[in-house]
Amino acid sequence: MQVSSLNEVKIYSLSCGKSLPEWLSDRKKRALQKKDVDVRRRIELIQDFEMPTVCTTIKVSKDGQYILATGTYKPRVRCYDTYQLSLKFERCLDSEVVTFETLSDDYSKIVFLHNDRYIEFHSQSGFYYKTRIPKFGRDFSYHYPSCDLYFVGASSEVYRLNLEQGRYLNPLQTDAAENNVCDINSVHGLFATGTVEGRVECWDPRTRGRVGLLDCALSSVTVDSEINSLPTISALKFNGALTMAVGTSTGQVLLYDLRSDKPLLVKDHQYGLPIKSVHFQDSLDLILSADSRIIKMWNKNSGKIFTSLEPEHDINDVCLYPNSGMLLTANETPKMGIYYIPVLGPAPRWCSFLDNLTEELEENPESTVYDDYKFVTKKDLENLGLTHLIGSPFLRAYMHGFFMDIRLYHKVKLMVNPFAYEEYRKDKIRQKIEETRAQRVQLKKLPKVNKELALKLIEEEEERQKSTWKKKVKSLPNILTDDRFKVMFENPDFQVDEESEEFRLLNPLVSKISEKRKKKLRLLQQQELHEKEEEEELEGKPSDAESSESSDDEKDWVEEVRKQRRLLQQEEKVKRQERLREDQQTVLKPQFYEIKAGEEFRSFKDSATKQKLLNKTLEDRLKLEAKNGTLSVADITVGSKQLTFTLKRSEQQKQQQEAEKLHRQERKTLRRSAGHLKSRHRRGRPFH
Repeated sequence: MQVSSLNEVKIYSLSCGKSLPEWLSDRKKRALQKKDVDVRRRIELIQDFEMPTVCTTIKVSKDGQYILATGTYKPRVRCYDTYQLSLKFERCLDSEVVTFETLSDDYSKIVFLHNDRYIEFHSQSGFYYKTRIPKFGRDFSYHYPSCDLYFVGASSEVYRLNLEQGRYLNPLQTDAAENNVCDINSVHGLFATGTVEGRVECWDPRTRGRVGLLDCALSSVTVDSEINSLPTISALKFNGALTMAVGTSTGQVLLYDLRSDKPLLVKDHQYGLPIKSVHFQDSLDLILSADSRIIKMWNKNSGKIFTSLEPEHDINDVCLYPNSGMLLTANETPKMGIYYIPVLGPAPRWCSFLDNLTEELEENPESTVYDDYKFVTKKDLENLGLTHLIGSPFLRAYMHGFFMDIRLYHKVKLMVNPFAYEEYRKDKIRQKIEETRAQRVQLKKLPKVNKELALKLIEEEEERQKSTWKKKVKSLPNILTDDRFKVMFENPDFQVDEESEEFRLLNPLVSKISEKRKKKLRLLQQQELHEKEEEEELEGKPSDAESSESSDDEKDWVEEVRKQRRLLQQEEKVKRQERLREDQQTVLKPQFYEIKAGEEFRSFKDSATKQKLLNKTLEDRLKLEAKNGTLSVADITVGSKQLTFTLKRSEQQKQQQEAEKLHRQERKTLRRSAGHLKSRHRRGRPFH
């Protein structure tokens, strides 16, 4: 049994603890209770008070003898007899249950609303009748004087089913697109339905006409509340003739007097979750409102929090046992919650022993902290050599260790470790050194590779954090903590080459920052050396803080760029001289080349140009071919490009082509001259 306290209100959780599997035999269960302390000390108020997977709804019959609950999987309903503290019966259903209602005082008449539009009636013996509504239902209420069932759901109509005549009556036409919840006042029979538009419509069943309309969505918006969407009605409950509580999908509970369209009180859960259920506790003038995360109990006159209850798992439904301090919950877990709050009222008659149990716990509170005892674990006992005392009166088992007398602990500790004072003295010296270190310039440990880059990233992260404190800026991931870039600070192959031409030309632009980082690196190295010396000589005095170094470099960036360029030119000149000197010293030897089969040797120049062409990239070769006319690039209608290649002709083919061209030109001139002579002959002109 777990006990929690808030605002000096004790809440006893009777469902916590280990649960035994159903398939275990009674003999094995008894054996487990003898061996396991947690199983033996647990309180099983009702036997098998759980569902296979999830419990969705839970209710108590009007006579208080039976507790009915629905859940999955498979869809089922379970009825528990509180007089026998055990399961009465279990019935499996065809589909999941949205909600249900007991029409009689016991379990003999039950109506189930399923999520597939079916309405199922059960009698004492089992299934009785099944019918269907036109639209998917979300809630229903029973009007006792007229024997009418009012169903609301994904429709603007409220369907009426008369159980005396056994037929559907004309529906009530509302102004809403859909209706979520409904309730009927037990005093004067007023029917109220909550819509998705955030309104509550009140109807008179006698005249089948609407008598009132409340705009709860507008009233739920307060100065402190932050609402991102339109509030819809998710819970509705009457209390007496004039009081009504409304829960919204944004986590507000509104308390109304039916004579006014303005709420008396607006209570915000501060979680932004839909209100699941609302209940009234008349003895202390409390309202119990629950969302999927927390159950809050607050005064309906002032709105002051009385206490709250936050289970481990999400809440689906809450049921307050009538005229008692017991609370039942349906959770997103197999176990159904049972909570007892003595301040709300006495325990039910079938578990009156809870009052005596809680009174004894309050009179004799069990203390968990002992001043005269020392808590030790099994590893501590092994280090002290006291494992042979396990099971003896000298060790008292508690949680994951043992309690032992503090005097015995000190004696054994002194015998096992006689140099404890020396260790204590060294620890004190180490603490003093760490205190003095805190006054120095604190530098973070940098990786072995790319230290300057890591220092730059650390400085940028600190500046970003300062900016996020002043302004709300979205934080970006840090490369140092990202596993994708950790190789850059571990592998020496990724070391930034500071002697390269690109780095030296870009470095003067950030020279001042780089100089600061180099100074910080020097400080870090000096501090690491001092830490090593202090670890070797713990009793020595800590070194003084490092003296401040010279001020930052004040040279202009342009001069530094020129300086770097001059240095690069000098280095290139030296390298050229060295290469020239090496060329003069080397003796040239004849080189022989092998011609491949099928190729014709023309000159070294052609082979050299061919080799250069092969060494070029594909882009350069394509540009050269396009320039020579052997390649043409054109856009087509689809959006892609079309490449056309023409084969390169050899010298013989070119000469042959030119000879053919000259031959064709000579034949053309001969044909022209022959045609000219024929035309003169026809005209009768003499030939010259």
